[in-house]
Amino acid sequence: MLKIGITGGIGSGKTTICKVFETLGIAVFYADTVAKQIMVSDEILVKGVKAAFGEESYTIDGVLNNKHIAGIVFNNAAELAKLNELVHPAVFRAFDNWVKDIPASTPYILKEAALLFESESYKMCDQNILVIAPEEIRLQRVMQRDRVTAAQVKARMDKQLSDQEKAKLSDYIINNNETESLIIQVTHLHQLFLNIPE
Repeated sequence: MLKIGITGGIGSGKTTICKVFETLGIAVFYADTVAKQIMVSDEILVKGVKAAFGEESYTIDGVLNNKHIAGIVFNNAAELAKLNELVHPAVFRAFDNWVKDIPASTPYILKEAALLFESESYKMCDQNILVIAPEEIRLQRVMQRDRVTAAQVKARMDKQLSDQEKAKLSDYIINNNETESLIIQVTHLHQLFLNIPE
């Protein structure tokens, strides 16, 4: 079974592309969604977060105290790196467990992650796809989706690797520029992956 990583900058539309792959019967692991879930369910991670950021990182009911964590890691690169060093291995564990439940006859699966390259999890994948889109389109998408300003979106973009840097590490690129057909691009890659010998 091939493991295909898929990523893209904020507003690139990688989730939309994953949904197209899902319509073709391909299972997708959404790393960012899973990361939120395991912040409360992975005992090793919970213990690590409490040790690094204090018992008040969680409420008495075991709910993550987002405000407390954000107050520490926001605008503090060292503290954010510390948090990522705890979260990324937990996501890797969750991915490994998820893969175990996929039938062995499955030709390939997708791992969708915003920080695929930053977390170095792309190294655990056989091939990697980068979803790109022009910056002005990305800005509009995120401003509409999250009801935020262009400056706020730009600030989030600046925290991610540039498309140029990601492209160097990618095997394939999907252009989500609203002019080229996504269906054609996805089905082309789908056929390619089906024919790659394991």
